[in-house]
Amino acid sequence: MDERTVMLNELAQGLRPIGQGVEWFEALPGQDQFEVLRDLGGHCIQARATVEDGPESVRIAGIRPTHTPAVLITRGQLAGQLTKIINLPQDERVKAFRLLVALLGVADKRRRERFCADGCPHAWHQLAAGADMEAATA
Repeated sequence: MDERTVMLNELAQGLRPIGQGVEWFEALPGQDQFEVLRDLGGHCIQARATVEDGPESVRIAGIRPTHTPAVLITRGQLAGQLTKIINLPQDERVKAFRLLVALLGVADKRRRERFCADGCPHAWHQLAAGADMEAATA
């Protein structure tokens, strides 16, 4: 896993505070921000996010239900809505980032509970164990 993927999964799993993630995201150049949003959208699809995950994701993200990304995420046909969110203008990107991190967290939590409860080979599901090992050796 590359550093970006690790960061996004740590944020989604609550292993890093979202404020730290927002600072990291805001410091990125515009093209890199777009790529992060694109990667997040792909991770959400891979984690089997659904439209039904939208309201909970909006709540966790701490954005208003009337913000553009929040409205889009609850409109159906998730893949198409994710494309719209990823392509929102610059002034919507932080809200989109917060929302997609939350959506990934909601979808991945459900996936881990359903399919990976007895263990799995997914490297992104082993991040907490790695953090525990680092803390123990620090």
